[in-house]
Amino acid sequence: MATKRLQLTAEATSNRRSPCSNHFRLQGTFFSPSATVPLTFAVAQDSTVRLPQDIKFSPPPIAGYPELVTIYGDTTKPGIYVQRVKFAPGFKINPHWHPDEVRTVVILSGTLYFAYGDKWDESKLKAFPTGSFFAEPPKAPHFAWAKDGEVIVQITGVGPSGVTMVEQAKN
Repeated sequence: MATKRLQLTAEATSNRRSPCSNHFRLQGTFFSPSATVPLTFAVAQDSTVRLPQDIKFSPPPIAGYPELVTIYGDTTKPGIYVQRVKFAPGFKINPHWHPDEVRTVVILSGTLYFAYGDKWDESKLKAFPTGSFFAEPPKAPHFAWAKDGEVIVQITGVGPSGVTMVEQAKN
């Protein structure tokens, strides 16, 4: 039976104090018969914090579209990102899809009417009230409506991200 050994060193971070007890940065190496893996554990000072008053939405990239703010990461690069989207009352987004391998949505305020499909169909829309969570499969066409008022959603995804609109038949 192979044995595994974990050697860690702890270094107190005394340059910053918090009301909490001491913070430590742990670093070490994990030994196994097949690999050596360096480990690093983050401390509170390495975290990202955005308070509500510091989160400012940018004007929409396309006139008439929702306001956006990226609060973590970069949607144009590989890696995790967190973005908030503010839909104006009555805003409808036609069928579209995203290339993200992983993409989750939380409704922070309002009620979002949401459905999957490549054609707008109000009969498919389901009401997702504040607090709802869902995950979108990659490249799955969907559409949404802020029917009852302003809606704010928080999206967590793995970039690079983007939006591809699904062409709609002309009436």
